[in-house]
Amino acid sequence: MIEFLFLDLDDTILDFQKAEHIALSKTLRSFGLEPTETVLKRYNLINKAHWEALERKELTRAQVLLGRFQVLFEEMGITVDPEAVARAYEHNLSIGHYFLPGAREAVEGLSKKYKLYLASNGTAKVQAGRLKSANISRFFEEVFVSQELGANKPAPEYFEKCFARIPDF
Repeated sequence: MIEFLFLDLDDTILDFQKAEHIALSKTLRSFGLEPTETVLKRYNLINKAHWEALERKELTRAQVLLGRFQVLFEEMGITVDPEAVARAYEHNLSIGHYFLPGAREAVEGLSKKYKLYLASNGTAKVQAGRLKSANISRFFEEVFVSQELGANKPAPEYFEKCFARIPDF
């Protein structure tokens, strides 16, 4: 009998693509870069490459969070403080939540049958803000954010750390 369910937050419950687009566009504009389709596509490629390098343990999380903006703005010929851009982006992202169709209802229904756990590779501050804004934390026994655990999904260490914190798992 199934007792525990692990759910991912981004692009399972909340529409990360939409939240990212809105937060990124707002952030880029505030630092003098118009979020054209070309700029957004370039950011997505840089961002993806940075997260893949993290998974291969070639970069740290801090290097990803700053480096993606540093590379983008350097390529666009704009001098900025990448830490300021990263802070603004995280703030903008943390206040935006957009449910995928039927996701809120599914989580609420599943929480009545199973012990739900949330698994996320997002940053702790951003995910805390999005969960508060979405008002869904109450449906989960615990939220496991990779930044707080010190291991990233899908690494076995991430899940080992999660499982160790669940009684009778």
